[in-house]
Amino acid sequence: MHSGSCLCGAVRFEVAAPLHRPDACHCTQCRKQSGHYWASTDVARSDLTVSGADHLTWFQSSAKVRRGFCSTCGAALFWDMAGRDRIAVAMGAFDTPTGTTLATHIFVADKGDYYEIADGLPQNPRWLPADHDVAACP
Repeated sequence: MHSGSCLCGAVRFEVAAPLHRPDACHCTQCRKQSGHYWASTDVARSDLTVSGADHLTWFQSSAKVRRGFCSTCGAALFWDMAGRDRIAVAMGAFDTPTGTTLATHIFVADKGDYYEIADGLPQNPRWLPADHDVAACP
């Protein structure tokens, strides 16, 4: 069981499964939402329990993707693509230890000009998992 929350604790969540290795998305939308790049792990919706959902606000960032954040403190928590049985959860919102490590960088063609990626992990210019719509996160 893994748990986490937003900054103020109004929204809490639990994941009842081991965490998959996260990716770091460097697309413009993710950078603008998070203030840097967005590190998240996909979890099965059936494994995710959210409490304080009345403090959760959803922003429709593209035709197929919405992003969930706490309406009290503004913490970015979820990336949700319509039609998928999984939802992305922000790694920074998990309580530690998470028991996982970053797997890859995606959308590095859109990364900010103010930093370099030098951790030796794979860097994919625009690649995402097969069930992810590239047009949803340009």
